Amino acid sequence: MKTIAFIGLGNMGGPMAKNLVKNGYQVRAFDLVQSALDDISEAGAYAASSAQDAATGADVVVSMLPAGKHVKSLYLGEDGLINLLDAGKLVIDSSTIDAASAIEVGKALGEKGIHFVDAPVSGGVGGAVAGTLTFIVGGSQAYFEQAKPVLEAMGKHIFHAGDTGAGQVAKICNNMLLSILMVGTSEALNMGINNGLDPKVLSEIMKQSSGRNWTLELYNPCPDVMENVPSSNDYQGGFMVDLMRKDLGLAQQTAVDSGSVTPMGTLANSLYTLLSNQGAGKKDFSSIFKLLQSEQK
Repeated sequence: MKTIAFIGLGNMGGPMAKNLVKNGYQVRAFDLVQSALDDISEAGAYAASSAQDAATGADVVVSMLPAGKHVKSLYLGEDGLINLLDAGKLVIDSSTIDAASAIEVGKALGEKGIHFVDAPVSGGVGGAVAGTLTFIVGGSQAYFEQAKPVLEAMGKHIFHAGDTGAGQVAKICNNMLLSILMVGTSEALNMGINNGLDPKVLSEIMKQSSGRNWTLELYNPCPDVMENVPSSNDYQGGFMVDLMRKDLGLAQQTAVDSGSVTPMGTLANSLYTLLSNQGAGKKDFSSIFKLLQSEQK
């Protein structure tokens, strides 16, 4: 069985690494937070003393890091893994970063004969724990096929979006649309409530009508309309506002770079920035419902 180095054991990375262990892979894991190392060690992985220690002897490296600068430092820095990995080894970066950084890392590793795919995820912490994540992969067809068995140990839906960087572009397109749907759904529900409608009834009407969308079906932003979603738990858990704000920032930069017209994405970015600045950065992104509610009073 292949040995996998897993770098970055946060809310998403920790459960992903555990699923690799559950599926029989030998996992060598590293994170800067000791408690994360203790947790993955209890799950059966080797807790490495550094990223370099984790990658030593590994067939595959999986990284789940906050931003492009961290990914570039891990692979291309002075002590970067580019100096450690042998030709033919596979790198899977599941961080959500700008496409330019993914392309830069992929090109540099490729010049050393190291295989690279960018594979950002969708599905949230719940999907990471359940092993039902969606992976959106950028890279050559051959590298995609090489990465697929590893990704299938952590996810349910694996898509090949195109060449290196395509995974990142597809991911931020999806999340930009998600933010727009969440804002629009919150607006509609708040307007209905302000005019005396029951939000549960209105939600059912819209679910069976042309306004039907993912947020109404699976992630209603109005408290107590749907069970087991963040809005019914004081917006705890789920996908944080600050993470949505980060993705919208990446989307806006991509729009500028490509000359794309994204007025709705720009507005969503402004609204989520406002929500974060009001102290809701750690809340679930469906808490935009409360911002719009307060604006209407």
